[in-house]
Amino acid sequence: MASHSDTLVVFFGATAGANGGKLGSDEREIILLVWQIVDLHEKKVGKLHRCLVKPDTLELTDQCKEETGLELDDILKAEPLDEVLQQFQQLVSSEVKALGRNSYTLCVNGPLVIRQALHPEASKKNLVLPECFFSFVDVRKEFHKCCPNAGPVQKLALSSMLEYVGLPPMSEQVIGVTEVRSMVQLTLHILAEPYNHKFSCFETVKYKFESGTCSKTEPVDSETVIRARGLPWQSSDQDIARFFKGLNIAKGGVALCLNAQGRRNGEALVRFINPEHRDLALERHKHHMGSRYIEVYKATGEEFLKIAGGTSNEVAQFLSKENQVIIRMRGLPFTATPQDVLAFLGPESPVTDATEGLLFVKYPDRRPTGDAFVLFSCEEYAQNALKKHKQILGKRYIELFRSTAAEVQQVLNRYMSTPLISTLPPPPIVPVPVLATPPFLPAANSTRDCVRLRGLPYTAAIEDILEFMGEHTIDIKPHGVHMVLNQQGRPSGDAFIQMKSSDKAFMVAQKCHKKTMKDRYVEVFQCSTEEMSIVLMGGTLNRSGLSPPPCKLPCLSPPTAYAAFPAPAAMLSEAALYQPPLLATPRPPQPATHSPAHTLAYYPPQPHLYMNMNYTAYYPSPPVSPSTVGYFAAPPGAVAAAVAAQPHPATAASPMLPQHGALVRMQGLPYNTGVKDILSFFQGYQLQPDAVIVLYNLSGQCSGEALVTFPSEEVARRAVAERSNHPFYGQQVRLAFCN
Repeated sequence: MASHSDTLVVFFGATAGANGGKLGSDEREIILLVWQIVDLHEKKVGKLHRCLVKPDTLELTDQCKEETGLELDDILKAEPLDEVLQQFQQLVSSEVKALGRNSYTLCVNGPLVIRQALHPEASKKNLVLPECFFSFVDVRKEFHKCCPNAGPVQKLALSSMLEYVGLPPMSEQVIGVTEVRSMVQLTLHILAEPYNHKFSCFETVKYKFESGTCSKTEPVDSETVIRARGLPWQSSDQDIARFFKGLNIAKGGVALCLNAQGRRNGEALVRFINPEHRDLALERHKHHMGSRYIEVYKATGEEFLKIAGGTSNEVAQFLSKENQVIIRMRGLPFTATPQDVLAFLGPESPVTDATEGLLFVKYPDRRPTGDAFVLFSCEEYAQNALKKHKQILGKRYIELFRSTAAEVQQVLNRYMSTPLISTLPPPPIVPVPVLATPPFLPAANSTRDCVRLRGLPYTAAIEDILEFMGEHTIDIKPHGVHMVLNQQGRPSGDAFIQMKSSDKAFMVAQKCHKKTMKDRYVEVFQCSTEEMSIVLMGGTLNRSGLSPPPCKLPCLSPPTAYAAFPAPAAMLSEAALYQPPLLATPRPPQPATHSPAHTLAYYPPQPHLYMNMNYTAYYPSPPVSPSTVGYFAAPPGAVAAAVAAQPHPATAASPMLPQHGALVRMQGLPYNTGVKDILSFFQGYQLQPDAVIVLYNLSGQCSGEALVTFPSEEVARRAVAERSNHPFYGQQVRLAFCN
């Protein structure tokens, strides 16, 4: 229609909020539409129409009132948007027909009224826009085409364009009328001699999002990609395309991001057809999808390819079928066959091309993961399939939810690149006298310089653990954080952390035990490198001692509390006789760009390092300061002072206390003693809450002892002299100065 239109409809709109260059950026509704017809052949103009629109939210901003001159009373009796659009279509069609013309195209001063105001509002209100609103010409681009020396398109205004061609500005100062008549005058001028301009820069708005595949080798311009954050977890690519309605997304340009457990994390990368549309998308920052506001940021082409790019021929063939609805199935029995899945979905949800429309996700050794993707030819069949959500197949309930082509690529890429070793070589004849450990773990010894975290939230990441550790983060060894996953690659709730010394491991266990992380209390136990290595290799740790890793262990179950014990001689198993290969190269340490006094402990986690047997995953935390990545703020004063005073690691010999001062040990405390009770006991010594550490035994109960840090040795000795043998809630407590 647009390529051979013989009539222009010069069109203008205003909203109840921001207008001009910020039109549509605040999600305000349209309150005014103005239009006038121009016959391109006869150079004639039709009647000017000005219609007020009644918004659902009866409120005008002060900026709107100032710019438009409208008041709330002016729009109270107006018609709603759907009726005004119907009136627009009827009036324009009748006028075009009266002129003896067949088609028409909208002409606007910039795309904002169409792309940022009309289409988003119609999408939210479920209005079907007339076909004419999917094609338009921008008078600025047409003017620039015939007057290229007038300046860049983005800086062209109606007043400057009129001035450039020697036309006087409009004298009428009625909002909408001035703009439309200025555009009409400018259009007629460039149609005449000497310009004889022909309108040809027709822009379109896509009717719907097109799914598709993206190759990892495909070039993606970083100026066309954004990251949307805060999406509802059940959002599909069509929902995201609807949020950006009016802007043209590239084919297959929506990539939903997954977390480490393969679940959606509320983010998506979106690729637009050009930088202009990307810039308009950024203006929708904090616009709403339902009741949630969505954050929109710039992203890079590399990030998009990392999520959406794929190289698998199997995936490309599966996604080659156009206009299909994709459903993801999760939790399938490992023995499920294509026929089992088809029978589960039933005749009311026929799969496209039967078994050809199924894609089972597998590990590199072809073992099933329990995930599958299914193609349906229409929305009705997909909806019928979604009704099977959490129904039983075999002995397992199955989850079903909408998916995207990019998610198919991402899931397949993740599983196919997982370096799992499913079998062990045959055992050697001669037994090996030592327990082999992964190269990433230190040699096993009985030094209790590690801590074990138990009861972590399953959503906990390394960042959460570092925040949980607080000031003790400085004492973590390089590559010292190990999160334990179960056989399904999901968090087990356990983690091991290697500290710089047994004293620092002791301090962490005492100070962080039963602290909360995401509304869950976490148990922290001191343990040895040997105990950590045994568990990470698939063994167990309980009250009866160490059990070396069995040949086939289904998963790591959370251990029970354990008591201190001498490490017995480790018994060997098949797994212990072989050096498990390290299947991912750790990132080299980053060069320090700041003072050594602030070298704390973290940068973002590396790819999973998978070992054999139960496929335990290691998340190393290399030796870089969190302050360099903006994760933590500057350390607290006490910690910063301790860090600054700490000797060089090569010469450091004494353990560092939480803060400077002298330490006093309290013994004989009631078992329900808290920090506040101890502070009250030492009232007058100006102690802070973080100067008190209540000690717990290995079963997590109060041991009846506490450590108190005083500002100086003199104050500590005075406190011991003055408060020794004083009653503490009816009990005698003993105080001892610790050198």
